[in-house]
Amino acid sequence: MVARKVGVLPKRQRRKHVLRANKRRRLIRDAANRPVITLDELQRSTAKSSAWKKQKSCGTSSLLPMTPKKPHQWMQVVGHAGSFHVGDYGTLLKRFCEGEQQCYLRLMEDVLRPYVPAYHGVVQRDEQNYNIMDNLLTHFNRPAIMDCKMGSRTYLEGELLVARERPQPRKDMYDKMVAVDPEAPTAQERSQHAVLKTRYMQWRETLSSTTSLGFRIEGFRKSEEECHTNFKRTKSREQVIEALDNFVDSNTRIVWGYLRRLKQLRQVLEESDFFKTHEVVGSSLLFLHDWTGRTGVWMIDFGKTAVLPAHHTLNHRTPWEDGNREDGYLWGLDNLIDMLADMLPLT
Repeated sequence: MVARKVGVLPKRQRRKHVLRANKRRRLIRDAANRPVITLDELQRSTAKSSAWKKQKSCGTSSLLPMTPKKPHQWMQVVGHAGSFHVGDYGTLLKRFCEGEQQCYLRLMEDVLRPYVPAYHGVVQRDEQNYNIMDNLLTHFNRPAIMDCKMGSRTYLEGELLVARERPQPRKDMYDKMVAVDPEAPTAQERSQHAVLKTRYMQWRETLSSTTSLGFRIEGFRKSEEECHTNFKRTKSREQVIEALDNFVDSNTRIVWGYLRRLKQLRQVLEESDFFKTHEVVGSSLLFLHDWTGRTGVWMIDFGKTAVLPAHHTLNHRTPWEDGNREDGYLWGLDNLIDMLADMLPLT
């Protein structure tokens, strides 16, 4: 009797697995090479071969390896409802933004490519265009997920300029402000019952760790639990560490996994041409882990990321002053790494 190594597939099964993976990549690549396709077109393009495959296998398997059943739903922690839809073949559809599309196209050619979702082009669904990218939850089993907004500000300098030139006070922003702190509005804002969006955003960031630490926790969701988003006043180092410890359930193995990934990311960011030449504002780090101990961190959300003028670069650590376009991304990442390191036991 010949012993077989545990965990190693027989040669025929390995060959079938490779063929399926190659076919999956080819289908997505072909879709990406077309300017815009509809979801119906993509589904019809595989209908015949899919039906043939089901007949051959008595309906026990599909044409392509799909997202595992348990984590197939995209767990949206924060952001606008309806912006995301789960796509086919382990993909995610995000409401189209041309600026974000341009960022992903550049990132696919940059050293940061392993640290962002793979991008596959544009698809149309119900007359709405969506960017197609990898669903990062695919390879996790009932994962915990956290969104950390990176940088020392979440508004572009261009937004400040527009607000100064064409001020539009907003009542909804005023209501949000007084709900948190009734004393926050100025006398003029009280008389108008409205505040500028940029004024609200700048005020809000002074409440959180954005201005004090260069990042803030937007929200997290642990496996089988509701979303935790009450971090508007989580500002001090001690408060942030307490929230991070809650997210990982005091599991040092998970902390080690995140710490290794973030240190690797920091090194690559310092080498990246894309990062040097872009003002990265409103972007997040997405943290994922599951009960197996698997961890991952990716950069997401590039809708506000703006390319710099020619010959202009940023170091992402210099404090922001109006006009220098520094975003504090690496300063925030340094602080996040230091805090995770402090959560580990002394050796």
